[in-house]
Amino acid sequence: MPEQARPAELRPRTDKSRPPVSPRAIPVLSVWVRDLIISLAISAFIIVFLYQPVKVEGTSMMPSLDDQERIFVNKYVYRLEPIERGDIVVFRYPRDPSKSFIKRVIGLAGDRIRIEAGQVLVNDVALDEDYVPPAYADQRSYSEIIVPANSYFVLGDHRTMSNDSRDFGPVHVGYIYGKAVFGYWPMDKMGRVR
Repeated sequence: MPEQARPAELRPRTDKSRPPVSPRAIPVLSVWVRDLIISLAISAFIIVFLYQPVKVEGTSMMPSLDDQERIFVNKYVYRLEPIERGDIVVFRYPRDPSKSFIKRVIGLAGDRIRIEAGQVLVNDVALDEDYVPPAYADQRSYSEIIVPANSYFVLGDHRTMSNDSRDFGPVHVGYIYGKAVFGYWPMDKMGRVR
């Protein structure tokens, strides 16, 4: 009598190195990976197109911005609104575009700017600069200049320590790529940049 086929025997698993994967773990893991990828894409978009974190290097903008302070620069704002007097802008240094500078806008295109013994005059009107404490002011003079079209006259708040438009002239709008908007480090200076 021929032997009848016996059903395959079920043997207990002897491979203890890999525990069985729970059927619920795979969907949870895929959702987590998807959310991570979306978060990274949104972060990259914000950093590339909207806000860029930068570190201030140097003392030319003290006391408004300290050396090594961390701030966010809005790279999109000037597509929606014009650059205004008083804005703190980040731009490529005209003499070496591989470097970035940060300064305050003092003169707009067409403005007549001159400095007499440290007092800035815009169109013959003395500029009230409460952001420049007396300890940071200087007595330097600068002969009158008319700011060219599509350019801005910029100065550092720490006048005695600043390399600015008094040295390299007005900055063309093409070099300006953002506005300093928010300080986030150190914590005691966290807040809107003024």
